[in-house]
Amino acid sequence: MTALRVAFAGTPEFACASLEAVLASRHAVVGVFTRPDRPRGRGRHLTPSPVKSAALAAHLPLSQPATLREGAALAELRSWRADVLVVVAYGLRVPQTLLDAPRLGCVNVHASLLPRWRGAAPIQRALLAGDGVTGVTLMRMEAALDAGPILLQWSLGLRGTETSGHLHQVLARLGAQILLEGLDALAEGGLRATPQSKEGVSYAPKIAKSEALIDWRRSAIEIDRQVRAFNPKPVAETRMAESPLRILAARVQEGAAAPGSAALPGTLITGLDEAVVVQCGEGRLALTQVQLPGGRVISAREFAGSRMRLGERLG
Repeated sequence: MTALRVAFAGTPEFACASLEAVLASRHAVVGVFTRPDRPRGRGRHLTPSPVKSAALAAHLPLSQPATLREGAALAELRSWRADVLVVVAYGLRVPQTLLDAPRLGCVNVHASLLPRWRGAAPIQRALLAGDGVTGVTLMRMEAALDAGPILLQWSLGLRGTETSGHLHQVLARLGAQILLEGLDALAEGGLRATPQSKEGVSYAPKIAKSEALIDWRRSAIEIDRQVRAFNPKPVAETRMAESPLRILAARVQEGAAAPGSAALPGTLITGLDEAVVVQCGEGRLALTQVQLPGGRVISAREFAGSRMRLGERLG
């Protein structure tokens, strides 16, 4: 069976599953593009991307250009003599000159069922919207954002309890599998591209930290989605007595409120074994895990015993 020379472009942990899958396959990774090291943490020390760490561990040729629009990136790609360029959550636009350089072009693994959720944050946007199904798409890349024709697409049903952290892991594994199937088919010349539908197009812009602030006037269902979509980051947040309070886990409280028990949104209603119930604009939300700045994650009930008071309002 034919083996391909694969150039790889990716940056975050999500992309590592695909890189490692290709490394374990019959295909050869001949070079890796990743974003430049970035300052992270309190000390703001320059930190390599997860893909860089994986590439160095595998002793792969590595390039970290600030942009792909300069001739040096194209020259490097050509020097690797790649048959195909694979892009997974890279974070930089790939110009047409690089898309056209490998003989089999460029393919991309995207964490949604395109054309739904084109863009940077498809996993979080799917959870925020309450989608019942998501998946992964392998597409042939074009210059327009996530608009290329579809090569393969796999669906995944959602239970309505997933966090973005969990879903990232699941879709990263699915993405690696769909990539290997696609590369094998490309090597044998048996993969046909289908243009994306012009209907159902939606966009998933990068998450802004301000979106994590909870508005208790919204419904419990919407806030539950917000909590799950922003775990592990940026983490849904509210305020209690002017101090920030991070909400890492919650669930919609089933059952109707007792007659005459109406309360303003954000009010702490009652305590359960492992939760504290908060009134929302519609319905109630049971908080199960919370965190103060600099503190450890604890159960909401544990926190309530020392800091929360029933009848107090959050927000």
